[in-house]
This record gives sequence, structure tokens and C-alpha cells, in this order.
Amino acid sequence: MNKTHYLLFFVSLLFFSCKNSDHHSPRKTSGKINAISVIIDDQLWNGDIGDSIRNKFASPVIGLPQEEPLFNINQYPAKLLEGFMTDTRSIIVVKKATENKFEIHKDQYAAPQNVFHISGKTAADIIKSIEKNYPKMIQIIKEAEIAEAQRINAQSLIDPKIIFNKFRTTIEIPTGYAYVLQKSNFTWLKKEIIGGNTSLLIYQVPLKTINNKGDLISCIVKMRDSIGKLYISGKDFNTYMLTEEAYAPYLSKSNHNGKETYETKGTWQLNNDFMSGPFINYSIVDPDNDRILVLEGFCYAPSKDKRDLMHELESIIKSAVIPKK
Repeated sequence: MNKTHYLLFFVSLLFFSCKNSDHHSPRKTSGKINAISVIIDDQLWNGDIGDSIRNKFASPVIGLPQEEPLFNINQYPAKLLEGFMTDTRSIIVVKKATENKFEIHKDQYAAPQNVFHISGKTAADIIKSIEKNYPKMIQIIKEAEIAEAQRINAQSLIDPKIIFNKFRTTIEIPTGYAYVLQKSNFTWLKKEIIGGNTSLLIYQVPLKTINNKGDLISCIVKMRDSIGKLYISGKDFNTYMLTEEAYAPYLSKSNHNGKETYETKGTWQLNNDFMSGPFINYSIVDPDNDRILVLEGFCYAPSKDKRDLMHELESIIKSAVIPKK
């Protein structure tokens, strides 16, 4: 084989390899945030099985002033799955079969994707499987949706140096957010949207501010109300942000990058004013730096649904990393 033939053979082989590789690479998922495709026959969907799915996956989001579903559910008959490769990030496939089974398939039709297969001999068996596995399913779906929001955020970020130099923390904040107020241990960023705005607060307080042996909710409410009175004011005199007393906040403990974290969700109001909205507060216990690092998101959008606005703020907060010394 002469050099010309060898070169043509090599180029052809390379082209075929690339084409073959592209053929086997999974399609990219798409679709709106917090949406699920449920593949199930209409007869099952309109009965007790459908009720169970709706009750679990479209239950109200905690911490919002009005009821909004945890996920938007789109139902399709099972026959569509035979020839239709859906590109939704989260899919639940439900059917009657000769055995009871629950399986999770990663990237079955596209990537990144989670496909949950639930089958049972009877409707009661299917409902039992849903009851048993839905907490794990919701956690997996939530993590995937946060990752998708972070991917979108990362396409265009503000300069991280200002926040890192002040708080020794990296956090991915998308462009669109602008600095409203900066103090020695406090930063407020805001993004204007149609019909309102979303805000991100970053501040640090002494470790003793939250007593983990006492009433955690009271400590966190007292902390954020003192910050609100100092820095978050309205246009009129003596108007400032505080935690709404009519609704007790929801508190949960978690672990953020190896550090104990208190996650609080609730609603805020403006003292002596009519403004209000939801908030999410992450108080990260950071003994290495002798502080509690607080990351809080809140929004004011009286005429809009707020679930996805708060989801974006949560995705920003969860991108924060405190480097080890």
C-alpha cells in the first residue's frame, strides 16, 4: 500500500469511527425545570395509582405562601414509549406485569436522565412500591434538577473574587445579579425580573449565634430578623424585613460539603408594609473559620409563581464551597 492509499484509508477509518461514536452517544435531555414525564396507561392513571403518584410528586412545596406543586407532571400512555424516545430528565414508567419490580435506569434514552420503572401484579402492589420508593425518587429528581439549574447558571457568572476575598467562599452566581449593599460581613445581591425581584444574601456571624442545644428555630429567626432590621429596608420609614410570625418556618438539618448545616424555609414580610414572600436560609456551621456562614435567598414576586424562582436561588446556594485551610 503506497502513502496515498494509506492516507485515504486512515482518513476513512477516522471518519467512520467519529460517525459511529456520534451514533452511540446519548441525546441531551431538555425540558423545563421540575417537570416529570409519567408513562402509564390512562386506565391506571385515572384510578388509585394515578392518585398516589399525584399525591406524592405534585404535593405542595413547603415554605411557599401559595400552594404550588413539587413537580409538574406530564402523563403519556404506555404505548408511546414503544416508538418515542423521550428526552425528559425524569421519567416514571408504571405498568402491570407478571412480577413486582422497582428499577432505576440512568441515561436510558438521553443524558443526564433518571428513568424509574415500577411494575406490579396488581394495582395494590404498584401503589405499595410507590409508597416505599417515592422518598428516594424525589431526592434523586431534586438533585438532578438542582444540577440542571447549576449547569444553566454556569453559562455566565459574575466575578467570584469579591465574595471569595470577603467570605473565603466560592459560589456560582449568574450574571443578572447585581450588588445592592456591601458591609464588612454582609453582602446583598439582587436580580430584577418582570413583576418583582430575587435576592441573595451572604453574611457571617459568630458560632455562638446558633445554639445547637437550644431552640434552633428561635435562634435562626432571631439572627435573620436582626440582619433584616439592619440592612433590608423598604422605601418608607421604619420598614424592614422580618420573619412572618403567622407561619412557623420549616427546619431541617443537612450536610453541606462536610459541614453541619441548618436549612430553614419560610416566609418573610416587611414590617409596617404589605410586601412579603418566601425565603430559604442555609446556616453553615464553620468551626475552622470560627463562624456561621449564612446563605439566604428570597424573592418578591406577588403576581408570579415562586417555586422555580426559589429553585434557582437554592441552586446558587448549593454551589457554595468553603475551601479547606
